[in-house]
Amino acid sequence: MDLLANLGHGFAVALSFDNLLFALIGALIGTAIGVLPGIGPVATISLLLPITFGQPATTAIIMLAGIYYGAQYGGSTTAILLNLPGEVSSVVTAIDGYQMARNGRAGAALTIAACGSFFAGSVATLLVAASGPLLTSVALSFGPADYFSLMLLGLIISAVLAQGSVLKSISMVVLGVALGLVGTDVQTGQQRFTFGVPELSDGLGFVSIAMGMFGVAEIILNLDNPESRSVLSSKVGSLMLTRTEFRRAVPAVLRGTLVGSVLGILPGGGAALAAFGSYMMERKLSRHGHEFGKGAIEGVAGPESANNAAAQTSFIPLLTLGIPANAVMALMVGALIIQGIQPGPRMVETQPDLFWGLICSMWLGNLMLLVINLPMIGMWVKLLQVPYKYLYPAILVFCAIGVYSLNNSVFDVYQTLLFGILGYIFSKLKMPPAPMLIGFVLGPMMEEHLRRAMLLSRGDPIVFVQRPISAVLLAIGFLALAAMLLPSLRKGKDEAIAE
Repeated sequence: MDLLANLGHGFAVALSFDNLLFALIGALIGTAIGVLPGIGPVATISLLLPITFGQPATTAIIMLAGIYYGAQYGGSTTAILLNLPGEVSSVVTAIDGYQMARNGRAGAALTIAACGSFFAGSVATLLVAASGPLLTSVALSFGPADYFSLMLLGLIISAVLAQGSVLKSISMVVLGVALGLVGTDVQTGQQRFTFGVPELSDGLGFVSIAMGMFGVAEIILNLDNPESRSVLSSKVGSLMLTRTEFRRAVPAVLRGTLVGSVLGILPGGGAALAAFGSYMMERKLSRHGHEFGKGAIEGVAGPESANNAAAQTSFIPLLTLGIPANAVMALMVGALIIQGIQPGPRMVETQPDLFWGLICSMWLGNLMLLVINLPMIGMWVKLLQVPYKYLYPAILVFCAIGVYSLNNSVFDVYQTLLFGILGYIFSKLKMPPAPMLIGFVLGPMMEEHLRRAMLLSRGDPIVFVQRPISAVLLAIGFLALAAMLLPSLRKGKDEAIAE
């Protein structure tokens, strides 16, 4: 009964005019940036963070959440129609979705993508609502040592699951933690790593780093790679599924929802990992394995359901533990901190409007996306025809104004530009920026819990293995790290022996 009462309260909050309007705005923006390749939700949310400063916390987070899961919908439209994934998680959808379009079944592919996404998003939202209070009560039993180990586990898994080299991902995590320590030490009042620059006494700006590493760097990368867009010449066709397609798609949607719901919770996992995992599962389980890559409807239904389920369940560790599961959730932490709210297990008690309003708005947002996506396919395709040379100057100007307006400081604009150049260099070196952002967010929290744990244990580090929860979390983290590093180390050793 408590859950029903809380959901009733959440719907009352979410259905207010302002929150409903901003959920719609977020869903529309998310769909648009999902359609446009090379922008993505991380860059867009980074650019829009300054706007949220003047909004109520609940309204701001509802809009940002709408952008995130809206991007998962939008990415599938261009992946199917143009073989042009607007989102990383839609890369898998393009494999069979575009082939379905070429076979005259674009309408069916778009329908199952939208309906599968809605179903998976709805189930995942219920999972967030049901598991949130339960995990919150568990989190309240955590001590400082347990929190430190949990955050360390989050950093390790975000590095392990990131694309590319594990060593490069770990180095980016360490860099992020180091950047998070810049500024004035809260306990001693000493300045650290400021190099005599007074503007750094309060630390590096989260918005500057996020905008630079994702927004500005993405623009430079897009200018570096000339765009090539080709519009589908054939008609979309009927949006109705045949009986055979429906019978094959339903089990794929159910499996994709399950895979996405689980993988979305993992730090560093997110929608992309869920989509790839679902596709591999469908390919192994399907009786029509020979059709994959040629237009198998399971190759659209499974991944699209998985990436939307993962987008919703990635809010679970954020809302219950204050731990960001991916770069977008790290931006959400930043948005909450800008609003003066510390995410964590106390949010259910201290911010019930935000907690339950956000959860219910996610279901409403998914319903909006289902209604607006299929009728507006033509408009999204037209949006792709806007030359990028007209888009990026407006984005850069908006970015500069947004950063400057936070503190009325030109130094923040310089910071953003510097991190934009660094983000471009890191991308060229194939060093993922997302682990760095997660490290930047979690670094100061880790230091705080480390100090508390050491104070309570009177300087005895054994406390981290004496507490059962902490010991288990550390063991899982080191096992995950060893499982990823050992194969590469063994390969290097074999190559050295061969030489």
